[in-house]
Amino acid sequence: MRTTEVAKSVRKPTNLSLDSALLKEAKSLGINVSRSAEAGIAEAVKLHKRSKWLNENAEAIESSNAYVEANGLPLARHRQF
Repeated sequence: MRTTEVAKSVRKPTNLSLDSALLKEAKSLGINVSRSAEAGIAEAVKLHKRSKWLNENAEAIESSNAYVEANGLPLARHRQF
């Protein structure tokens, strides 16, 4: 079986302005500040994309919910639970 290689992302050096006390504490705890900042930014991007998707699809979601409210779940008679 062939293993799939995970493509490594290209890292770009960046300057950030951080609270100096927080940075000092993070370093004293051995926290990788770059990786932690990247994880925080990734989470912010994920939340923003989720929010944007929900806003863009609010009408369709509302319509689907209204349909289920009025008519029940499609194919509900086939459910075994």
